[in-house]
Amino acid sequence: MKKILYACLLLWSTVYSVEANIVQKMTDTNSTEKSTAVSSEPKKVTVVTRGDVKVIEATENIRYISQQMAKEYLFLYKMPYQETTKVRLKKILIALSNNLRAIAATTKDSDTKDILEFLAYSKDQIAEIFTEKPDEEQAALMLDYSETLLEGADSIAAAHTYEFTNEEHMLIVMKKMEYLLERMMKYYIALHAGFDNPTNKEQMQEAIAKFDKNMQMIEEYTYPEEMHMTEKEVMRSWEENKKFFMRSDSLFIPKLMSLSTQYLEALIVQIALYHTKNQ
Repeated sequence: MKKILYACLLLWSTVYSVEANIVQKMTDTNSTEKSTAVSSEPKKVTVVTRGDVKVIEATENIRYISQQMAKEYLFLYKMPYQETTKVRLKKILIALSNNLRAIAATTKDSDTKDILEFLAYSKDQIAEIFTEKPDEEQAALMLDYSETLLEGADSIAAAHTYEFTNEEHMLIVMKKMEYLLERMMKYYIALHAGFDNPTNKEQMQEAIAKFDKNMQMIEEYTYPEEMHMTEKEVMRSWEENKKFFMRSDSLFIPKLMSLSTQYLEALIVQIALYHTKNQ
């Protein structure tokens, strides 16, 4: 109960700090507008720093980790192969810590620092869950924490966003597709682990729809001839995976789906590497 109270107080403190900063910025803006007689509003110039790029990269990693971690924990809760899963979870937790530190060492944004404090607390709570025997209550907490990490990463990314080049945009699309696959798998397992509520079903369908939209972006992009085979294989693999995701209510094959989505992720990484080299 104390942990929950502390979390609520910390979250309230974070929200209060963010709102206070917003109010102060609005006040400063109003004062400037009143004291300066200008016929037209000057064009806003966004200065992109290497720090912003690093933060965006780290937030994309955290989005992916947030879903991957919950998926693996549900495997730990539902499947008998616990030792190998425990090893993977430890590595994922280390990756989460590294990305949180990368943002902390880079950002100067006060709102981002407040959110980081809350995410660091969530990470510590997750580490404590890993020391206990998996059960339904802990699995439910992991689902909640995965959404907490996701929302935090989204908020931090919004504070450091800038106008992406076409290749940067496509690279972000690839990262989102990796994250969406992990999200689909998270809910695929959750629905068969006792968490088959309407919200989780809707979230899974929403992830499928978003992945379809990103697939359209791949189809619309003009890739060179040497990438055509990879592009076609991504499309074929997705159509096969999508069939089983859509039949998740009646057909549950978690190990096969895990291997299949890992293969699709590997293909997406190949396309991501092309966009990285093409920047």
